[in-house]
Amino acid sequence: MLIFFIAAVALLCVSGWLIASRLRAVRLTVSSSMGNFSKANVSLIIPARNEEHNLPKLLESLGKQQTRLHELIVIDDGSSDRTAEIARSHGARVITSAPLPEGWRGKTWACHQGALAASGDLLIFIDADTWFEAGGLDRALTHYAGGAFSIGPYHAVEKYHEDLSLFFNLAMSIGTLPQGLFGQFLMIGRDAYESIGGHASVRGRVLENFRLAAACRENAISVQSMIGRGMISFRMYADGMTSLVEGWTKGFASGANHTPRNSLLLVVAWMSALMIPPLAGCLSGEWLLWGPACGLAALQVIWIGRMLGSFRLTNLAFYPLPLAFFFALFTRSALMSGKKVSWKGRDIHAD
Repeated sequence: MLIFFIAAVALLCVSGWLIASRLRAVRLTVSSSMGNFSKANVSLIIPARNEEHNLPKLLESLGKQQTRLHELIVIDDGSSDRTAEIARSHGARVITSAPLPEGWRGKTWACHQGALAASGDLLIFIDADTWFEAGGLDRALTHYAGGAFSIGPYHAVEKYHEDLSLFFNLAMSIGTLPQGLFGQFLMIGRDAYESIGGHASVRGRVLENFRLAAACRENAISVQSMIGRGMISFRMYADGMTSLVEGWTKGFASGANHTPRNSLLLVVAWMSALMIPPLAGCLSGEWLLWGPACGLAALQVIWIGRMLGSFRLTNLAFYPLPLAFFFALFTRSALMSGKKVSWKGRDIHAD
C-alpha cells in the first residue's frame, strides 16, 4: 500500500506541476512592435444569434478601452430576439446574415460575412458571451506579434451549475495552449486571414478554431495563445444545465479527436491522479494515509482552477463531484462523436 501511495502522490505532484506550468508559461512577452499593431485599423466582429442578454456587457466593455476601433460589426445570425436592436443602440454596424448555405455552420458563415464587410488591417473575432476587462483590449494588443493570436477568456462563475464546467474548461485550455486557437477570441492580420482562405476554409466545422490553427501552421503563419485573466472574461451556459450539457457535449464530441496527444495524456494523468486518493481512501479505509493526499489534490485543484476562473472554493475543494460529472459527460460526448447534436436551435453533426 505504501508503494502505491508514493506512486500516486508522485503522479499527482508531477502532472499537477506540468498542468500549472502549461497555463503560466503562456504569458507572452510584450511585442516590441506593439505600437504598430495598437495603431492599426482594428475591425471587431461579433457573430450573434439570440444574444440580447449577453451583448450589452460586451459592447459596454468596449467603452472602457483606450483603443478606439476602426469599426464594430455585429452579424445577426437569424436572431428572434432584440440582438440587432441592442447592437445598433451601442453604435455597432449590424449585418443581417444571409440564409445559411449548404455545408456551412452558423458561426463560420457569420464570421465569413463579417470579414467580407470589414475594412480593417487587423481582424478580431469575439463571441457575444465574452467581455473585456478594463483595459483588456489594450493589453491584448500589446501581446499581438503578428499571425494568429488567441486568448482563452477567464471564466466568471455566478450560478452553482456553472462550477461544473471546471474540468471541461481545463481540458479545453490545456488542449489549446500555447500554439492553438481558442474559439471565443481570435486576432489575426487580414493578409494572414486571407492567405488561409478565412472561415470559408473551415465552413463545415463545429470547432473551427482547431482547423484555423492547423491552416495557419500549414501556411507558416505563427499561432500563439494565452489565458485571459485580467483581459477577457466570459460566462458559459448561464441559462441552465440543459445548455451546459448540450454545449460541452457539442464541444467534446467534435474536439476530442483534435486534442494533441501529449496534452491529452497530461490531462488524463492528472485527472486520474486526482481520483486515486479519494477512491483509495474509501476502499481501504486508511484515511490517515490517504487523507493528506486528498488535501494535496484539493490544493492543486484550487491553485489551477483559480487560474482559469472564479470557481467557488467549496466546488474546488470537493473536486471529485465536478470531476465525476466531467467523466460522465465526456463519455456521453464520445458516444455522440460523428452524430447529430443540438445547439442554439440547430441540429449539427459533430466533426
